[in-house]
Amino acid sequence: MRIAVAGAGIGGLAVAAGLAQSGHDTTIFDQFEAPAPVGSGLVIQPVGLTVLEWLGASKAALASGNKIKRMLGHEARSRRPVLDVSYVSKRRARFGLAIHRAALFEALFETAKAAGAQVMPGKRVTAAENGRLDFADGTSEGPFDLVIDACGAGSPLSTLKARPLDYGALWATVYWPQTVLPRNELRQMYRRADRMVGVLPIGTVPGQVGRKAAIFWSLPQADHDKWRSDGLAAWRQEAETLWPDFAPFAEQITDPDQMTMARYSHGTLAHPDGDGIIHIGDAAHRASPQLGQGANMALLDAWAVVLALKVARGDAELAATYYARARRWHVRGYQLMSWAFTPQYQSDSRVLPVLRDRILFPLSRVAPVPSILTRLVCGDLLPPHGSLRA
Repeated sequence: MRIAVAGAGIGGLAVAAGLAQSGHDTTIFDQFEAPAPVGSGLVIQPVGLTVLEWLGASKAALASGNKIKRMLGHEARSRRPVLDVSYVSKRRARFGLAIHRAALFEALFETAKAAGAQVMPGKRVTAAENGRLDFADGTSEGPFDLVIDACGAGSPLSTLKARPLDYGALWATVYWPQTVLPRNELRQMYRRADRMVGVLPIGTVPGQVGRKAAIFWSLPQADHDKWRSDGLAAWRQEAETLWPDFAPFAEQITDPDQMTMARYSHGTLAHPDGDGIIHIGDAAHRASPQLGQGANMALLDAWAVVLALKVARGDAELAATYYARARRWHVRGYQLMSWAFTPQYQSDSRVLPVLRDRILFPLSRVAPVPSILTRLVCGDLLPPHGSLRA
């Protein structure tokens, strides 16, 4: 089949690699003039790592990333733990892979090219109709047997109307300093739910030396301008008072432009399949990053498309239906859990943090809840691909 992939993000590169490996004539269209990732660090959960392994991109990702075996968060005033999820259970020992987006992008980009996928830069997609793609420069391409919309949250091809969330986060990449923090754990500190600071050890960044960390600072989306106007000295003082161990990370921020504001929204397309088009990743569903599933959802979507085309034996319309059905309950289930978890960690509520710290966290230590939380974070609490089989 002749397939167009709109967008060269994580989902777009993954689906292009898988489709090209299956023998499809696959072309990626993206607005970049030269391949470039956007963003800081993320965690590839075990389900996402399985997709990378299927694609043949896991070796490169593992070489650049950093294995995470635990997620641990404390309340700032009492210093008591209020989040503790281990990837290691009685049944098996797993891990998350903390990695910079540039490293993951490079691994998937090289995999897609090696598989034979063509890349067309400087092509900002504006519309898709009857198997043809229209671009901002006035040109068009097609017809294609199938179009994959991997344009992300700002996709012009998706009808998803997501609800903006009140809170976002500032992200930055810094060097891993001399610190008491372990290099195999995601660590976070909370003040109620209106402040959250975190450190994620992410391994290396292509073209740079030394091991890195992704740091993040939660704040209301409307307060970004105020954060800038208050100055870095005020922010560092607040952050280091909240969490003294954060000091060697915060002192590396000398320019507010080092911190990028990530704005989150929540929503799901009722039908991620249409007439000759399939929506994946943020073009199909968006949520806060509390469960660390964003990139993993895109990878799972990508592999579901590849599987659906195999099962449908080249019938694009049937494959789109298979894809939508296969991903429906996993996506909706995790969207629901993200909706429930987010206000406990990012909101102005005074009640929810107390509920989190005094009731929910103690309950999370009682069997079988720890194993359920492990599977929730690993991404396979619900079947990722429904009835489809690899």
